[in-house]
Amino acid sequence: MGSSCFANLKNDNQVNETLFNKKPVGKSIKKEFTFRFYAELNDFLPPDRKQRAFSQSFKTPITVRETIESLGIPLSEVDLVLVNETTVNLEQKLKEGDYISVYSVFESMDISETTKVRKTSLRNTSFILDSHLGKLAKYLRMLGFDTLYRNDYEDREIIDIALSEKRIILTRDKSLLKAKTINRGYYVRSTEKHEQLKEVVHKFDLYNQFRSFTRCMTCNAELVRKKKEDIVHKIDPDIARIFDEFYYCPDCDKVFWKGSHFERMEKLILALVSS
Repeated sequence: MGSSCFANLKNDNQVNETLFNKKPVGKSIKKEFTFRFYAELNDFLPPDRKQRAFSQSFKTPITVRETIESLGIPLSEVDLVLVNETTVNLEQKLKEGDYISVYSVFESMDISETTKVRKTSLRNTSFILDSHLGKLAKYLRMLGFDTLYRNDYEDREIIDIALSEKRIILTRDKSLLKAKTINRGYYVRSTEKHEQLKEVVHKFDLYNQFRSFTRCMTCNAELVRKKKEDIVHKIDPDIARIFDEFYYCPDCDKVFWKGSHFERMEKLILALVSS
């Protein structure tokens, strides 16, 4: 075989080597990142990832939002994200080796000047509850908080009302909070009604916002203070004789007064949350 043939073969091999070794253009490449989730966000992680930093590889390019959602964390419970100790928004694109710190909602602290996760503050003490939290709804109303509840709410209805009225969703359904449109929500961990109240009051730091006996426990409407002579036809004579302070619900057409039932309920609730 002539030298020219060997030369052509060598050139062909070089061309083939170049083709096979060339990196594909426009295709995703997996890169590794380190994540650390704090406080209640750990409830959504598997045991081996709770309360610790862990590594996870993703195809890139990828944003903070996409990684958090992929890891099963509801964005509605995320209040602050740091990448390499710098606050970022959810559309921040990640680079290989980035360290991502993710924090749950800061309802008792104003971080509006720091966070870039959302434009408006998460703090809003009006609520809407799912069908699992009827007793909690009554207790929150008793404390004076604007609390919507029906036992036949559909998930879509809860989300739509929360968005339009800027309410915080309280739920025992983790999947509900994973809806991408939700930006205010909390998964109530406790299953016992008294513990649920303590949990929510502590979580949202509601202690200084109690306004007892300002809302109807049945329908959530604001109560109107009434003179005895204006509602005497709606109450028993004995009640009219004993009490002088009355409150009227225009939606339920009911009259309330601070009798022994109210005093028991108020003592119970205040004792629960103060403990």
